[in-house]
Amino acid sequence: MSLNIAGKVVVITGASSGLGEATARHLAALGACVVLGARRMDLLTILAEEITAAGGQAAIADTDVTVPAEVKNLIDTALAVFGKVDVLINNAGLMAIAPMSALQVDEWNNMIDINIKGVLNGIAAVLPHFQAQNSGHFINISSVAGQKVFSPGGTVYSGTKFAVSAISEGLRHELAASGGTIRTTTILPGAIATELTGGSSHAESAAGLKEFYKQAIPADAVARAVAYAIGQPDDVSINEIVLRPTVQEF
Repeated sequence: MSLNIAGKVVVITGASSGLGEATARHLAALGACVVLGARRMDLLTILAEEITAAGGQAAIADTDVTVPAEVKNLIDTALAVFGKVDVLINNAGLMAIAPMSALQVDEWNNMIDINIKGVLNGIAAVLPHFQAQNSGHFINISSVAGQKVFSPGGTVYSGTKFAVSAISEGLRHELAASGGTIRTTTILPGAIATELTGGSSHAESAAGLKEFYKQAIPADAVARAVAYAIGQPDDVSINEIVLRPTVQEF
């Protein structure tokens, strides 16, 4: 059990499945108190019960990251149950792959709202608490598509993930300049086996994505990367972790 993870209160958005679920289970097993937010309360309830049955500590809150008040409530839940927040993992995301010519405007807007505004809502909800306690850790889930445009079909998705990476770096720079007690980490995964691949309504793109993701690695690979970043001494900030299947070229 890592001494720098045990007892920490970790808030995770998009925690009902995929990376969020795997990370919740892994950190809880390492002694963290996890506070889980997502829209699917039935899955959150089961997850929290399983974590508790295994000897961990978990709380849940109904959370749509596009609604600032619900993200604030998630943070308030952590404060009410555990008295503090040490880490926020902005994990909720949507990947709707389609060519620009398909004009999937609603899906563009949904990705912007979840992938970008959701991260900003998380930052806004917890940053005052981090500043007041003079400590904290932001972990924002971007993508390798935030380094290189995923093509064909991933233009808007890549745009949102480039934004996450830029926001994370700008936040890191500001926090370092103000005293350097709050850490910022960007995780950029490649093909990971999650429900993220089900976000595309464009049939041809969805089929291509399914083929691409045959090389995917399990979600707990990301969970271990998150734990590595959190588990560092407080004066060490892991700013960026890129991970992908060994066989993945993109």
